[in-house]
Amino acid sequence: MEEAFFDYLRTVDASEVTVSSVPEGSVVFARVPLLQVKGPLLVVQLLETTLLCLVNYASLVATNAARFRMLAGPDKKLMELGLRRAQGPDGGLSASKYSYVGGFDSTSNVLAGKLFGIPVGGTVAHSYIMSFASLEEVQPRTLTPVDGDAPVDFLPLAEAWLRRVCQLLRVPDHGVNRGELAAFVSYAIAFPHHFQGLLDTYCVMGSGVPNFCAVALALSQLGYRAAGVRVDSGDLGQQSRAIRRVLQTCGAAFQVPWLATIRIAVSSDVSERSLQELMQEGNEIDMVGIGTNLVTCPLQPSLGCVYKLVQVNGRPTLKLTEEEEKMTVPGSKAVYRLRDAAGLAFMDLMALETEPPPQAGREVSVRLLGRHEEARRVTPMAVETLHRTYFKDGQVCQALPSLLEIKSHVRASLSTLSPVHKRLQEPEPYQVAVTEKLHFLLNDLRRSSQ
Repeated sequence: MEEAFFDYLRTVDASEVTVSSVPEGSVVFARVPLLQVKGPLLVVQLLETTLLCLVNYASLVATNAARFRMLAGPDKKLMELGLRRAQGPDGGLSASKYSYVGGFDSTSNVLAGKLFGIPVGGTVAHSYIMSFASLEEVQPRTLTPVDGDAPVDFLPLAEAWLRRVCQLLRVPDHGVNRGELAAFVSYAIAFPHHFQGLLDTYCVMGSGVPNFCAVALALSQLGYRAAGVRVDSGDLGQQSRAIRRVLQTCGAAFQVPWLATIRIAVSSDVSERSLQELMQEGNEIDMVGIGTNLVTCPLQPSLGCVYKLVQVNGRPTLKLTEEEEKMTVPGSKAVYRLRDAAGLAFMDLMALETEPPPQAGREVSVRLLGRHEEARRVTPMAVETLHRTYFKDGQVCQALPSLLEIKSHVRASLSTLSPVHKRLQEPEPYQVAVTEKLHFLLNDLRRSSQ
């Protein structure tokens, strides 16, 4: 390279670059511009790799998270657990951030909580429970009641409740693992307001559930409420129902009503398919933890956003290819989302930037992309301009939303789509169209390039 090239790079600034984008968290469809970048050719070309890196993975993970949210429904809590499976620490941090944007409620990634304000959650590990072998290992043993009375020796209190629980449930007392009980007691003493039991280290119904109920009832006697339970293996739906029945039985028998409604969380390599099956069969699950199948996006490991030149020196350009879906749409464009009388989006319309925008209640002639058919006429009841200018003259010119605002916008944006477009299997294709003027430009450039 010539030294002058590096001299030029030292002088480059972004004051001549303009970036327009759909608002963060918006639903965008194939072939609709997500970003439009204008400026000196060399400067905007230098931005290609950076912009694609920032947009592709973020959009991919947020989309994957949104699919899990649609499957789970609005009421179930979703927790991102993917840090140990993510593509390195930077990928893990990004995955936590964009899973939250896509609809997850919390993350196990403490750094993501610190940097982005995402709620952090989790439970104890199997290794923690397995590290206890006997009740003699419980240290300290005392817990101060909520009302501030004198500290109580918590271990014998939990043991007494365990005997009552085993008798009620007709579970052999000798089959309940005492190391697991020691782990639960130690955790409850350390975190009495946030006690959660991981139930499947040994036997869920024969040990984990009785031990948890005993410790939860002992906590209740001192004025505390346990937070919930988690299961990390086996038939999650069936186990959730069985656990709920036991919680209801103990809650009623010992007059502790809140125990019946305590939160049940599950994990264990949950995928779209397994989550769909859980939802179809019915369950008592309140929270689902998802890791590998969320952050690695195995159904589609990458998102194919591209960065293409559509106009140079005021001249529209066209990338011509035998594959119709890979052909670019030329010219500097404006994009509009058309809505029906119910407020649902039914079409995205691309027009040349110089064209007047479509009007609500007025018929407009359009050509569907990828269809070799005559023009059709549609009448939108509402029209939304998709792009906003976010960067101009070297300055950010729109207030940038918080992560929570982006998350809310994702939910609102998805709510404006018809259910037929949101089906996770065989969705009805969403219509993307161009104006007649843009259609004729596309055809003219195609003929002149052949």
